[in-house]
Amino acid sequence: MSLPDNVITAPGDLEPDLVARARRGDREAFADLYHQHYRMVYGFLLVRTHNRHLAEDLTQEVFTRALRHIDAFTWQGTAFAAWLTTIAKNLYLDELGRGRTRWETLVAEFDHPGEAGRDTEAFALRALEAVETHQTVRAALHTLNAQQRHCVELRFLDELTPQETALAMGRSVGAVKTLTYRALRKLRGPVEAVSV
Repeated sequence: MSLPDNVITAPGDLEPDLVARARRGDREAFADLYHQHYRMVYGFLLVRTHNRHLAEDLTQEVFTRALRHIDAFTWQGTAFAAWLTTIAKNLYLDELGRGRTRWETLVAEFDHPGEAGRDTEAFALRALEAVETHQTVRAALHTLNAQQRHCVELRFLDELTPQETALAMGRSVGAVKTLTYRALRKLRGPVEAVSV
């Protein structure tokens, strides 16, 4: 059986065949993809939502959309898991935009009315430090090459395990660990320079 011309296959990987079969309407092939990737997608969403029921609902929606748009998926050097992660991230952001997921912001408590100014000032300073830290991290990430940046974003911003990152990037776990090590080593310079 041959795959369509626009499908780039990974050596020894059965996933491209499963995707090709699912694109032709093979329900068993899509079920296999579902079983292979459900845990990763659910974990990705659970970390973000902190709500099992919402994570389950969004996970089901990820696979519903994936099935509906499987013809739009093309192999471009990344795994099917990366495409699912993108769908999950977009659904999660949509969920935040709809406001169905509530986020609580902690505010300084005022135990002593006479000291309220100091508590408010300390809270404002912590918020300002958080913004500065975010800007520092963003600037540091731009010093990495595309593969290193993608790896660090998956590992630390998306909070994927090395195994999940390897699957999403279409690389081995060892390659992901090497990319992570080199990226963190490279990041150490710009972050230390800013903090001096």
